[in-house]
Amino acid sequence: MNLSATNLAVPGRLAAITTTLRPGELTAICGPNGAGKTTLLRALAGLEPGPVTLGETPLSTIAPRRRAQDIGYLSQHAEPAWNLTVEALVRLGRLPHRTARAEDDAAAAAALTALDCAHLATRGIHTLSGGERARVLLARVLAGRPRWILADEPLASLDLAHAAALLAHFRQLADQGTGVVLVVHSLAHAMNHADRVIVLESGHLAADGPPQTALSEDVIEHVWRVRATWTGPTGAKALSL
Repeated sequence: MNLSATNLAVPGRLAAITTTLRPGELTAICGPNGAGKTTLLRALAGLEPGPVTLGETPLSTIAPRRRAQDIGYLSQHAEPAWNLTVEALVRLGRLPHRTARAEDDAAAAAALTALDCAHLATRGIHTLSGGERARVLLARVLAGRPRWILADEPLASLDLAHAAALLAHFRQLADQGTGVVLVVHSLAHAMNHADRVIVLESGHLAADGPPQTALSEDVIEHVWRVRATWTGPTGAKALSL
């Protein structure tokens, strides 16, 4: 089912955004600081009021439990209030489901393994580094096995190896039919890994399309106010300023 917004406006933050996201694609949302990236992602998750539909159904009419089954959302500033063990926190991702304990255990274990967190299972979440905590919080989202994953800057706290592994995992999920939508600041990550890029500027839609088009040198100059040049082969491009 597509995830769509039609003339989505949030006063002071977004102005009449219309877009349709498709399952099986990895979509990157890019833009300067304050462009409206987080607001758009929150609206697509149903956390901001607006005309967003999942398939043909308005998100606002979908029961919270069902919406949580379909859409997994990771906030940029998620911070657990209690010092739960990593395993207990990840299992919270199964709350929207009414499934057998064995299925919940398997889903949580698979998510921990996918994010290289299995060895942290018995640790308290407050004892982890920032990068470890970021991976565990995303594992909680993955444990729910949603149709859509919406993550706000999931790569921000990760080292090079874990960022590369996570991008590969997002690619795998998209190839398996999951809709993956990521807010990213690295234009190189968006260029090399996304199927589609949405570029925002001051709450307006500046570009929406394949990364080669949406992140062209002309678009970058117009939106980010810098002249940059792409170098390298397709899939391994670097941005030179």
